[in-house]
Order: sequence, then C-alpha cells, then structure tokens
Amino acid sequence: MSAPRTVAFHTLGCKLNFSETSTLARSLEEAGYAKVRQEERPDVFVLNTCSVTENADKECRRHVRRFLGINPEAFIAVVGCYAQLKPHEIASIPGVDLVLGANEKFDLATYIDRRMASAETGHQEPKGQAVFSPIKDLKHFVPAYNVNDRTRTFLKVQDGCDYFCSFCTIPLARGRSRSATIADTVAQVQEIAARGVKEIVLTGVNTGDFGRQHDQTFLELIEVLDRVEGIDRFRISSIEPNLCHDGVIDFVAGSTRFAPHFHMPLQSGSDVILQRMRRRYDTALYADRVRRIKERMPHACIGVDVITGTPGETEEEFMRTHEFLRSIPVDYLHVFTYSERANTTAVRMEDSVPMEARRERTKQLRILSNKLQRAFYQQHLGTTRTVLFEAEENEGRMLGFTDNYLRVSLPYDPVFVNRIIPVQLSRMDGDGHIVGERSASPELTIAHAELATAD
Repeated sequence: MSAPRTVAFHTLGCKLNFSETSTLARSLEEAGYAKVRQEERPDVFVLNTCSVTENADKECRRHVRRFLGINPEAFIAVVGCYAQLKPHEIASIPGVDLVLGANEKFDLATYIDRRMASAETGHQEPKGQAVFSPIKDLKHFVPAYNVNDRTRTFLKVQDGCDYFCSFCTIPLARGRSRSATIADTVAQVQEIAARGVKEIVLTGVNTGDFGRQHDQTFLELIEVLDRVEGIDRFRISSIEPNLCHDGVIDFVAGSTRFAPHFHMPLQSGSDVILQRMRRRYDTALYADRVRRIKERMPHACIGVDVITGTPGETEEEFMRTHEFLRSIPVDYLHVFTYSERANTTAVRMEDSVPMEARRERTKQLRILSNKLQRAFYQQHLGTTRTVLFEAEENEGRMLGFTDNYLRVSLPYDPVFVNRIIPVQLSRMDGDGHIVGERSASPELTIAHAELATAD
C-alpha cells in the first residue's frame, strides 16, 4: 500500500481564515491526506489568503516561492479572500497549480484529487487553473472551526456582509451576510465540546448579524449557547456597535460563561469620516455603547478597531479620533493603516492621504493603545480572576487569559493546562503580562495527586 499524500497549510489574515483552514484540513484528512508541517516537504501546499493587507499580492508570491524552495515538485493550491478577488493574477504566479474561489474552496479535496489523478495518468494539466463563481452566486453558509489546541476554538457562526463600507472588499470576497441556524450552531458547539475544548470564540465577518435570513437573532443564539453543556467560556470576537444593543450587553453582564470582553470596530472618531466610510453609527452611539458596557461590567475589556489615513482624513479629523479614544474608557486598539482596494468607493475619492502621514498616525495610535492597555492591566493588580491556561511552556512559564482578556503568566505546571483556575494578579512583567499567584484550590491539589500517581 502506498503512503498517503501529505499536505501542509499556511494561513494569512483573520480568525475566520484560521477556522476555515482547520475545516479544510479535516476535509483533506478525511479524503486520505496526511497533514504535516511545511518543512516536511509535503506533496501539497494550501495557502489561505487575506485581502485586507496592502501587500496581499507580495505576500502570496513570497509564500509560493517559499513552498517551491521546500519542495519544487509540490502541488500548490491557493484559496481565501484574495483568491476570490484576484483569481487570474494568482493563477499566473509561477508554481501555482490551482486557485479556488469562495464558492469552491470547501470542495478543495475534490479539485486537488482530480488534478493529481489526471497527472498520474500522464495527462499534463496546465499550471494555474482558476475555478471561481461570481460572488453574487454565493448564498450557502459553511460552518468552520479550528482545533489546533484543546484550550480555545474559533467557531465561525456567520459569514459575508451586507454593509458595503466604502473602504472594504469583504462583501466582494465573501458575499452577502449568511449564517447557520441556531440548532446547527449548537450541534457544532457540542462537537467541539466533545474534543475537550474549554473556550469557544464566536467569530464572523459581521457576527452580530447572525440569523437574519432564518428570522433568528444573535441574542437568541447566545442565550441558547449559554445553556449548552461542556463549554466553560464563550467569547464574542467582534461585534458592530449598532448591533451591540442593550439586550446583548445585559445578557453578557448576567452570564457566568460569556466573557466580559467586547471588541467593537470604531474605524474613526470623526463623524465626518464615519459618514464617508458609510458606517452605520456615529461617535455618540459608540460612546453610549461603551458607557453601557462599563456601567454593567466595570471590569469588562473593550477593544477597538481603528483605520488611519482614509481619504479625506485631515490632520484635524485624525486628532478628533485621537481625542475621542482618550475620552471613552476603552482598553486596547487594533490599528490599521488604510490601503487602497480595487472596486471600492474609497479608492475613487480624490483627497488621498500621503502614506507617510498614514503611517505616522498609525504609530501615534499604537502608542496610545499601549498606554490604554497598560492602564487596564494595572487597575486589576491585586484582584483575583479566573484564567484559562495554555499548554505551551516558555522558559519555565505558561500563559493564559482571564475572562476579561488579561494575559497572565505563572510558573509552568502541567496540571494547569486547559483548566480555568483562580489566580491572584500581583504585578506586571517586562513582557507586558501580569505575573500571577495561584489561589489555593482543593481541585488542583487532587489533580496534582492524580498526576503524580499517573507518573
């Protein structure tokens, strides 16, 4: 019997891409492929691309060259957002065998098998085949989740977006908003729970838009998930401020399993720029959502997405963003430098901001983010919070997250792995983590005894 073909994956971009890569990997393993590390010279490389970064094309070419350097004979398939937007450009990259669009990527195993079987019969298929459909034809939701570790899983509950913001290509790359039903999502959660995972992060392009085509709501989803056995902690990865209504906030505040952690995209603290971006809220609504969260959960962590240098962002409008972020109690920023995207409204606007100014503004907001995050960490020193610890050991220490997204460090102990335990938060270390001290726990004492017996 011949050995199975081997496959390795590389993922660019967001949590959604990572969840989908895991689902693609499982489908190939079910088709008889053996998943290996990239350096093991696999027969097949799969690159899952992103369209958000300004260097999407360069990144794609760089990774293809790297794959060929590892195994010049490898079959290379490219999927993901950039593959839907620029399929022919990617197919023309030397070494690329197959490009699949958003509607085709979940049939990856079938397409690879067909191409490789054809080659084995002596029929030489041309390099660079692109298979894709118009994005308007994409209406089916495919669930996905990653299983790279037993601690935390990213579960895709929604895909696509109907907002068509002026700067964004996501609707062009992923199609209109769609999701599974609550019942189907619960089945996915139960499947994940059976793997021993403790935390599920609910993710999507526009997560709060879940269920609209099924006459269901995101609030109804999280109310049901809160009652599913086997998962200790749920986290909402990102939610638009106009969809983060009082019902969602109040439910999380009263839940023992949904983490007090909200990541709400802002993009700009200038109402003028928000209007040009075609965002569906203004700064007053955003500030109200932040106020509501902190009133109900003073310990909650609030993260913010911000874009610098969109067309029309003068120095004055940028300073409005800077001042607005300092005026509301948010705790960290994800800062992105605007880059032009083909087929978006923003790219046709004439009042472009010089790249040097964009990068300088990004630098200023990242400095602000470091200050906000450090202040948030410091205000929790001396308190005790529960931490879910990860398996990785680094210089004798291990890391985990509290429910409100504080990164905590403890001396490594195998008993702590994939457990949620109370930890006293004592001080900050040089890496920006909180050094913790384990609180006494009869459960962990028993676990230590069991581990010693097993050894």
